[in-house]
Amino acid sequence: SSDGYILTNDHVAGNAKKVIVTMTNGEKYDAKIIGSDRVTDVALLKIEGKNFPYIKLGNSSEVIVGEWTIAFGNPFGLFDKNAKPTVTVGVVSNQGVSFTQEDRVYRDMIQTDAAISSGNSGGPLLNALGEVIGMNTVIFSTAQSMNGAGSIGIGFSIPVNRVKKTVDLLKAGKELDRNFTTGMSVRGIDDQLARALALDRSDGVIITDVYRNSPASNAGLEAGDIILEVDGQRIVSEDDVLVTVNDGVVGQKLDLYIQRGKDKMHKILTLERRTQ
Repeated sequence: SSDGYILTNDHVAGNAKKVIVTMTNGEKYDAKIIGSDRVTDVALLKIEGKNFPYIKLGNSSEVIVGEWTIAFGNPFGLFDKNAKPTVTVGVVSNQGVSFTQEDRVYRDMIQTDAAISSGNSGGPLLNALGEVIGMNTVIFSTAQSMNGAGSIGIGFSIPVNRVKKTVDLLKAGKELDRNFTTGMSVRGIDDQLARALALDRSDGVIITDVYRNSPASNAGLEAGDIILEVDGQRIVSEDDVLVTVNDGVVGQKLDLYIQRGKDKMHKILTLERRTQ
């Protein structure tokens, strides 16, 4: 924003003791970390001043597969050469891609083939109108060296609407309390497990353990229940559960649609603060 708020990834600046922001005219500013959330991988910084140049945040719900994308960033530290960002162009390759990585939840990510490499993290992904539609964050790469990973055309950006929600909370001084427990263990269902348990399905996730006096126990969940949906999101694999559950905060209630034997039912699971 023009008054000095800056967005980047938590994995870029979230744990930094000192942050220096370099403008494209070479000016340097000490930045304060307003807040950071590890799970969504979003950090909010602030520099003092006014009338800074900035780019407009767009609407990632309007993103269309196949539309043009423009990525800005600092791959391999090239920004240090002349204080200018590297610009690459591609298209939206896919959207709504969700996965977890190192306790972070990357939900509904925008996939692009615009070249994104090590050093691009925290930079914007723009549409053809110059509006930010995402924050460049993760790449899948087979090209690796001591300097980092290079682009093979598979990069992922956090959708800007998800970024906005996190920023609004951080700007208001609210901490996203992720220190919760569900009180249950789950595993994916494969053909072998389905045969062993005489299940009529070989996909989905089954609850293997429910701990005494835990949120799962209080919700009326039992070992052997098959989770079909969480908050309306269809569950096919264990990763689907990790994405939806680990994105929660303490006190949040999740609507689990489960199958128990031949019966299907809803259970409300409250994410309670971890005591140990």
